[in-house]
This record gives sequence, structure tokens and C-alpha cells, in this order.
Amino acid sequence: MTVNVLFAATADRWDQYAAPLRAEIAAAGVEAHLATDIPADEVDYIVYAPNSDVQDFTPFSRAKAVLNLWAGVEGIVGNPTLHLPLCRMVDPALTQGMVEWVTGHVLRLHLGMDSHIGAAPGTWEPVAPPLAFDTRVTVLGLGVLGAACASALAGLGFDVAGWSRSPKVIDGLTCLHGDDGLREALARADYCVLLLPSTAATENTLNAATLAAMPRGARILNPGRGQLIDDDALLQALDAGQIAHATLDVFRVEPLPMDHPYWTHPSVTVTPHVASETRAAYASKTVAENIRRGETGMPFLHVVDRSAGY
Repeated sequence: MTVNVLFAATADRWDQYAAPLRAEIAAAGVEAHLATDIPADEVDYIVYAPNSDVQDFTPFSRAKAVLNLWAGVEGIVGNPTLHLPLCRMVDPALTQGMVEWVTGHVLRLHLGMDSHIGAAPGTWEPVAPPLAFDTRVTVLGLGVLGAACASALAGLGFDVAGWSRSPKVIDGLTCLHGDDGLREALARADYCVLLLPSTAATENTLNAATLAAMPRGARILNPGRGQLIDDDALLQALDAGQIAHATLDVFRVEPLPMDHPYWTHPSVTVTPHVASETRAAYASKTVAENIRRGETGMPFLHVVDRSAGY
């Protein structure tokens, strides 16, 4: 029996995904019709991006799941018409990209690379950088991406702690949770990496009070969500020297407006939302596996907890 898979995303995404997605679904042993124009009442699965034209899920009466192409689900999880299981994107390439960005920028700051790259010719200041053994990193958020980044940094020798809302156990890491755990996590954060989801509970996780709780001269890296930081509070903390540097990849408004003070602040590095990207060749495997599972009666992978928002 042929299953109907609706691709509901932007046209450029269709160009990227059509061939690899068809190939991976076939490799998973599923006979499927993949298209962008299947009648709603004939759709079995929706491969979805939240910026799609599809915003009303009511007509999809026989669909079995919505398979999100993005790791973040804040753009869909609250949709009142969504009556289907929602699966977020988790794939090895997405994780690898995040690990590379986080470890690269932590090492850049840790080793003082900017001062060498920008130094005037003839500058010779042979000051050895600190060792990772003596440097504490806190990762806020211990989902798939956060756990992978925390483990990679620990593998490089950093003293790593991770924080999550609920208790977790991850080999090689100090895992903290809850309000008390957050205070402890921030108090020991020479570097703080933000990889929390965007929910009402995580909005402005870093604010005037929590920034003040960090060691003076701490450094912040945010490849998670722009909403995790109170921008005004961060700028004030940077100006006061409480925070020495912020490397930011995500923002409340994207592209970051040209008049935003982050662009010109001497202690801010802006990267254009490139910390990790969903790549069609890899993401198609995740989508195909969930379709295979749906067709064989197995539980879907990476199902979103609607009550938690991620």
C-alpha cells in the first residue's frame, strides 16, 4: 500500500529534500507518494517546517504524525489545531554541527585567539592561556544537543556541569537540576553555553539577576534561542565587565537588525544562525525512519511533550 507524504515547507526546502527524502523512504522499505500538493484528507504523514503555509491541521483527518524538519518546535507546538503526534528533528549531522560550533568558540575564547588574530605586526606577548583542566563550563540544557556539547567539552578536559529542569544522569558530567541547581550551575560558569528550548519557562533565563550570579568576567555562548537572554541586561553586564564576552548565534529578530548594539559592541561576536543546520541528506533518514515506524506499528522517535513545550 502506498502512503501519502505531504511535504509542507518552503519551495527551497523542497528542492533540497525531494530526492534524498524519496531515496531514504524507499530504503526504509516504504512505498510512498511524496509531494507538495496532496489533498488534506488523503495525507498519511506531514513533513513540516513551521514557516510552511500549512497552519490549520484540522483537515488532515487520516494523518498519523507531523514530522518536523527543525530541531525547535516553538513555532508549532502551541497550534490549537494540531491533533497529531509531533516529532522534532534529531539527526547526527545536526548534533555534530552544534558540537563543532560550541567547542570551536569555547576554544577560541579560552585560547585568546582573537587577540592574536587582531594583533598589530610585531606584537609579541607570550602569555600562555589557561588549561581546560582549570576552566569551568556550564551547559544550560541537557537535551540531545546540550548533552553532546557538554560531553565533547568534558572530553577536551574542561570541568563541565550541565543543568536541566528535571534530573538527568550523563556519564562524565556533573548534572544539576531545579532552581537550586541553576544557582549552582551559574555560580561556577566561567563559560555558559545556552542550549535550552524556547518556552515560557526559559524566557530570559539569563537576566540581570542570573548574570550577576555568574563569576565576574564570565563568557556566554548562545547557539540555542534568542529568547533565552534579556538583551538589555546582557549589554549592561558587558559594559560593567561582569560578563567579559558574549558569542551569539541566535536572536529575537533575525536577521539581527543593523542598528542593534550587538553589531558594534567590542565584547560581542555575532554569528548568523549557523551553529547548526538541518541538512537534507541526514535529516531525511530521521524522517524516513519515523514513517517506517508509523507503518509497522512502532512508536515514533523524538515525540514532543506538549505540556513541556519541547
